[in-house]
Amino acid sequence: MQDLPIGIQTFEKIRKNNLLYVDKTKYIYNLLTQGDTYFLSRPRRFGKSLTISTLDSIFRGEKKLFKGLFIHDKTNYKWTKHPIVHISFSGKLYDSKEVLIEYINEKMNEIAEEYTITLDQNLRFDSKFRVLIKKLSKINKTVILIDEYDKPLLDPIANIGLAKANKDILRAFYSVIKDSDPYLQFVLLTGVSKFSKISVFSGLNNLQDITMSEKYS
Repeated sequence: MQDLPIGIQTFEKIRKNNLLYVDKTKYIYNLLTQGDTYFLSRPRRFGKSLTISTLDSIFRGEKKLFKGLFIHDKTNYKWTKHPIVHISFSGKLYDSKEVLIEYINEKMNEIAEEYTITLDQNLRFDSKFRVLIKKLSKINKTVILIDEYDKPLLDPIANIGLAKANKDILRAFYSVIKDSDPYLQFVLLTGVSKFSKISVFSGLNNLQDITMSEKYS
């Protein structure tokens, strides 16, 4: 009997250690073949991070990890490698707007280094994001995977001023995604809430919200 992957939300680790994995790649395959820009809200511990990690492995072309799973032998799916902007906002306490901006810049720099890309450190965080996507697309169309998109809003929820400041930062950051559409292959944003969806994503109205879709329930 396979061990349960308790506390593990990395697809690669689950597969390489032969831990129990309930195959959800049929649903992921549907996402990949029926659209390209999605939003998904779920409570904590509902597998959002594992879904993001699974997509990360798919777009890295790690087909061997999927042996025996639904998506592995689909002849009309090409396991093409794409550069990935994978950001999880779960690992910080966003108790100031400076922490949020610093974290975004830090992630942009890490991703640029991974793909040996140079970014102008004088650029504002949203401009840096735009330049990063464009430069990555010279390798191949870029994939954006963002987990816990709303944590910088939930952390200061009792501090109206800070929550608004963080909201403005995230709006500027996420609006880059829509402007970068020609350079993108796939986008998925996840979080636990939808309360700020209208204002935060006001510049990103092309997201397909699958939160209440019975097909992905």
